[in-house]
Amino acid sequence: MATVQPFLSPRVRQLEASRIREVANAGLGRPDVLAFWFGESDSPTPAAIGEAASASLAQGETFYSHNLGLPSLREAIADYTTQLHQPLGAAPVTSDRVAVTSGGVNGLMLAVQALVEPGDEVLAVTPVWPNLTAQPRIMGARLRTFGLTVEAGAWQLDVEALCAAITPQTRLLILNAPNNPTGWTLTRAAQAAILARCRATGTWILADEVYERLYYESLPCAPSFLDVADAQDRLVVVQSFSKSFLMTGWRLGWLVMPAELTEVMGKLIEFNTSCAPVFVQRAGLAALAEAQTLVPAVVQHLRHCRDTLVPLLREIPGVETQAAAGGMYAFLRVAGHDDGVAMAKRLVAEAGLGLAPGEAFAPEAAGWLRWCFASRDPARLVEGVARLRGWLQR
Repeated sequence: MATVQPFLSPRVRQLEASRIREVANAGLGRPDVLAFWFGESDSPTPAAIGEAASASLAQGETFYSHNLGLPSLREAIADYTTQLHQPLGAAPVTSDRVAVTSGGVNGLMLAVQALVEPGDEVLAVTPVWPNLTAQPRIMGARLRTFGLTVEAGAWQLDVEALCAAITPQTRLLILNAPNNPTGWTLTRAAQAAILARCRATGTWILADEVYERLYYESLPCAPSFLDVADAQDRLVVVQSFSKSFLMTGWRLGWLVMPAELTEVMGKLIEFNTSCAPVFVQRAGLAALAEAQTLVPAVVQHLRHCRDTLVPLLREIPGVETQAAAGGMYAFLRVAGHDDGVAMAKRLVAEAGLGLAPGEAFAPEAAGWLRWCFASRDPARLVEGVARLRGWLQR
């Protein structure tokens, strides 16, 4: 690599390696480790979704599709989004505002490529999944961050201060809510205030809403910018089949955006991936057909997992955490342990417990740990807490 490094893009050379992977690599090959470090359920994709993909392959659907996705899938996504959000005040979403992507992370990168030039100012609310702050850096943007605050284990956004931080120089605002890793969720009033400010400054909003269905309040989904925005607003919403449809490995997502941006997005998809595989798109169609039964069942199970894990954690002396309103994570810290990476590595080595360090998500999350509670068997969560308790006692 000594001969290669000088020729790499400085933006790529300066990217930080994943701190989650750094911890996980310490436990690879150890069957005794209870791993909760990655953001995915250990439940397999429902059979009907896999069968749709198998049928597509059997029929020889191994060729390119339209850059923006199968028309039938785009229409189904538009219908699904409209049925979910129109009762909450959103305008209907039409298929000319939808692009199918090869996963949510691909959708995020496409949006950043479409909207950001080198030197542009990008503002991101943190802590957040590190890809969302790495992507603007890859594009040469000037990244600023705005930190959530924490009180008694609950993370909150100072909306007034955020709006003040958004200026006419802010090209793009990036928000992820429900939030990975904290579980923080925006209110509709906060979204309306942020949207109004961005309209005044001409700032685009990139809303990562892939956890919107994993919401544990009374509504069928978390508040969305689609509920308060017009179709022409400078807003791109990123969605994914990964979390609520148990399809992380399928790499299928979508974007909702102003119709005039869709054609541009098709060009970018051509130069990135050409299109999502047709058989994967058929799986997406099958998932949407099952949405009314599949997603509520997933949410009910994850609520049970959350309500199993969090009370047990809070019984441990020195542990600070709160039950998240959305997402699939418990975010916690332990008194006397200020280095999350060091603690996470020790937990792997000495307790056989795999958690993600808060340092992976933002400097203000140093000393915190993320625990993915999306476990098919909640007994694994109980055993994990026992290992944490025992390690702390030792």
